Amino acid sequence: MKIGNALSAGAGFALAALFATSALADGTVNIYTYRQPELIQPVLDAFTAETGIKTEVLFLDKGLEERVAAEGANSPADVIMTVDIARLTKAKENGITQPLVDETVNKLLPAEYRDPEGNWFGLTKRARVVYASKDRVKDTAITYADLADPKWKGKICIRSGQHDYNLALFSAAIDHWGAEKTEEWMRGLKANLAKKPDGGDRPQAGAIAAGECDIALGNTYYVGLMRTNEKDPKEKEWGNAINVIFPTFENGLTHVNISGIALAKHAPNRDNAVKLIQFLASHKAQQVYAEKNFEYPVEPGLEPSEMVKAFGELKADTLPLADIAKNRKAASEMVDRVGLDDGPSS
Repeated sequence: MKIGNALSAGAGFALAALFATSALADGTVNIYTYRQPELIQPVLDAFTAETGIKTEVLFLDKGLEERVAAEGANSPADVIMTVDIARLTKAKENGITQPLVDETVNKLLPAEYRDPEGNWFGLTKRARVVYASKDRVKDTAITYADLADPKWKGKICIRSGQHDYNLALFSAAIDHWGAEKTEEWMRGLKANLAKKPDGGDRPQAGAIAAGECDIALGNTYYVGLMRTNEKDPKEKEWGNAINVIFPTFENGLTHVNISGIALAKHAPNRDNAVKLIQFLASHKAQQVYAEKNFEYPVEPGLEPSEMVKAFGELKADTLPLADIAKNRKAASEMVDRVGLDDGPSS
């Protein structure tokens, strides 16, 4: 069963009842996900082909944690798949996950990309990079600190500072620089904005293509999605209008975030759920992720797709994502205090 859009609360509970029936059958694993179904379907198909275990997918664009919590012990959810360290830690904090200590998984996944207590596991990486105009930006190296340099005044575009992807970057900055320096930097970033933050990552590339700004913050995989978008020529133009620059902290490394998975607290098909997590951590699944989604596999040494390699070399920050998650509240409060989402000062 593949559900391709968010559901109303009533429809969701009706579906939960339907899931509950299939959940009792052998050979099934029920997946609640924030990830777009088309992004995870290739690897789920590979899992079914190898194990014979079927996957049932419920996609929601919001309220997943609340849904699972409301369903309680009767929830049909076996695993939760989502993006961003904040959402993974939110699932843990909301008490809808259970720890999994599995030697196979822990051996395959580096410690910095999994919860120390086993409540979530990172499956893919994406870097928070600079999109730079091919026509107007000659720089080939930009640090995160450089984004506050007055040379970029009126030339930077970003989505909301309160979005999870930006909050994760700001949280990492707090860990690297401390709160005081990060806030000073954020005020410089605000002063350099070309306009009030809005939209998603892809529209930032669109703003660059339109000449509204010269550089922007965005995730790496969106560049691959734009450049291969045969259905929307406009997005393809956006992707081809920019270069990817890997900004770094003083350690010479670039901030990364993850997509990940957690074992649901009341998983009715726990054994199958564990098999899915083991498979997604495996070399075979990591290869599928690398080839299909324009993301970086978390498996050490496994190269990304040719498209992603063409962006340049990623030297990923080794700061544990669990540490980044601890700074999220401080980062969110800082965004409000600085007024980042109000746009540049007059």
